[in-house]
Amino acid sequence: MAAVGVAKVEYSNSIMESGYQVIARRWRPRQFDELVGQEHIVRTLSNAIETQRIAHAYLFVGPRGTGKTSTARLFAKALNAEGGPDIHPDNDSEISREIMAGTCMDVIEIDGASNNSVDQVRNLRDDCQYAPSRCRYKIYIIDEVHMLSTAAFNALLKTLEEPPAHVKFFFATTEANKVLDTIVSRCQRFEFRPISETVIADKLAQIAEAEGIVVSREALTAIARLANGGMRDAQSILDQMISFCGSAIDEKDVLEVYGLVAAGDIDALAGAMARMDFAKIVQVVEQLTIDGRDLYRALVDLEAKLRMVLLDAIRNQGETRVLGVPLRSEQILRMMDAVHGGIPAVQRGLSERANFEIVLLKAAEESRGRAIDALLHNVLSTGADSEKKKP
Repeated sequence: MAAVGVAKVEYSNSIMESGYQVIARRWRPRQFDELVGQEHIVRTLSNAIETQRIAHAYLFVGPRGTGKTSTARLFAKALNAEGGPDIHPDNDSEISREIMAGTCMDVIEIDGASNNSVDQVRNLRDDCQYAPSRCRYKIYIIDEVHMLSTAAFNALLKTLEEPPAHVKFFFATTEANKVLDTIVSRCQRFEFRPISETVIADKLAQIAEAEGIVVSREALTAIARLANGGMRDAQSILDQMISFCGSAIDEKDVLEVYGLVAAGDIDALAGAMARMDFAKIVQVVEQLTIDGRDLYRALVDLEAKLRMVLLDAIRNQGETRVLGVPLRSEQILRMMDAVHGGIPAVQRGLSERANFEIVLLKAAEESRGRAIDALLHNVLSTGADSEKKKP
């Protein structure tokens, strides 16, 4: 027992000394072909490198966690590859390791939120004049560039328009509308898309297998739903689930930790709304409340479910079935409109459950209201046609 205790202490000390690195960092892409969900950007940058058409400034725009900063590092690594530029740089070279670790003196990463004054940008502008110490290019990666002040942007304009040949600028932002047009016009702009749930789930499955973690497909899908198109968020959620569950993760674990509503319950709500089964709606909502589920998130998921139903109706000449109940596209649209309009009330209202129930009951009523309106219109049209035919 004493030997086991000593072994545990030694293992614990080794972990503390080496430091645990989260999945999002350990699985950061090291080559362009490892960057998932942004194939259009990988193709464009690869072609630029192969044809030696390297611009002096790039603007990476998109939601958080979609690979903007990772792409900037990969691009910097490719441009400064030994014997390059090369779209397949050596991961083990000293320069490549330093760039990916953020310690390369010639690849300077700047946080726009904390380095946004005009004086700091002027220092950057002065520093640009000096040649890189070891690399081919001196590269400035400015994250959250929209946080720069107007004066800082203006101080950067001249250098950005005519930089020294050895300097490249990579800007990343989640809010492109806040970047001055004069800056945008001097950059090549790349739009990073939210990553699809299927792609995220597939990548997480690959990570889980490599990490020796058993994760059900339903759990991976639930995590992908939570990530809202961000791979980094998905990896962080997986990291937390491993801490909570250990080496085996199931869907119910993800639902429990994050308060998600199971896909089956979302289907049950949609079916009850289609049938106008108010008692069933109230029953399901009561159970969700007892289970501590996030009703705001449930409403967002319900809206996504109705969208899928609508698309199915469109593909089937305007009609589909929800758990056996026939619905036309106009009815689904009315239902979706009521659900979408109720999201702010559920998110910010005083009584989340009461507002949630009201939204669902109203959506069910609205779906039938359109059908009655259409019926009355048809009856009146038929009557008018009959009057016209009378001699």
